[in-house]
Amino acid sequence: MKSRWAWCLLVLIALLIASPFVALAASEHHGEAATSEAGIGEGIKRAGYGLGAGLALGLTGLATGIAQSKIGSAGIGALAENPKLIGNVILLVAIPETVVILGFVIAFMILGAP
Repeated sequence: MKSRWAWCLLVLIALLIASPFVALAASEHHGEAATSEAGIGEGIKRAGYGLGAGLALGLTGLATGIAQSKIGSAGIGALAENPKLIGNVILLVAIPETVVILGFVIAFMILGAP
């Protein structure tokens, strides 16, 4: 139970640290766009894209790390009892990596959006 609260606190701290950077990115405008409403909206939109892409990649990486740590420790325990399970353990440890790859693809799609 304490672990869940620690992770929630860590995510909250990360969001609090990231929020000034998002505001800074939204406030940086050049030329005529700085005086128009469209320029401010575009900056906020781009900051949202960056924040969304960062969350997509960061949270999938965090979840994959947690999953691989649990799968890896259970796999080592299984290998200690039966060394013939090496192929299965390697496969099971590699499966969560697909989540990070999908998170990377989503982040790439978000940043490539117009």
